[in-house]
Amino acid sequence: MKKSDWLSSKREDRLAMAERWLEYGGENFEAWNIPAAAFTKLNAATLAAKSANSVPAGSRNAMTNAKLKTAFAEMVAQMRDMKKRYFYDPPLTEVDFAALGLKPKDTIPTSVADPVGLATATVKYPNEGALELHIKHTESTPMDERANYGFRIYFGVYATDEVPPDSGEDLRESRFTRQKKELFTFRPKDSGKRAYFSIRYENSKGKAGQWGHLISAIIP
Repeated sequence: MKKSDWLSSKREDRLAMAERWLEYGGENFEAWNIPAAAFTKLNAATLAAKSANSVPAGSRNAMTNAKLKTAFAEMVAQMRDMKKRYFYDPPLTEVDFAALGLKPKDTIPTSVADPVGLATATVKYPNEGALELHIKHTESTPMDERANYGFRIYFGVYATDEVPPDSGEDLRESRFTRQKKELFTFRPKDSGKRAYFSIRYENSKGKAGQWGHLISAIIP
């Protein structure tokens, strides 16, 4: 989903906001540590955009439309640059942001939920000495895309005379991925042994969810 923009897509609204910044900000730019040069650039760009926009729609042609487009692009560039460089809280207050037509930055961090549901995979055989996991969600379990940021794959190789793992907790090696396909390559001497895998969802903070069921395959 595309993140919403703080700047309206309507030309008239953009011009009105720029003029509001000049009117209100002009009295406060010094207190906000905004250089006079930045104010001058925004003022010049706004005046040019206002002049180009004043040409009646019925009188416009290719030349005036190009001038209008260029003028507004410059004004918007100056606005974005000014907001990025100088509009911080503090020194601006909530009242200042409201007067400028902006919302203060949200300082409350968004909590990251614990991973939910189970991940599993089917095993493919791309070539000798390799296995490829095609990871998918177990449909019968809960799904939260924001919490299920990626996958932690636990794995291990066991010979036929070794005691196999009871669960993913017995597997000592692991790797993290956000891809739905993950290739594992093994040593030539591991051919014929059995590889075991167990997948856990992880959120963006590294918190892991439930252990997935054991998956195994003979290494070709």
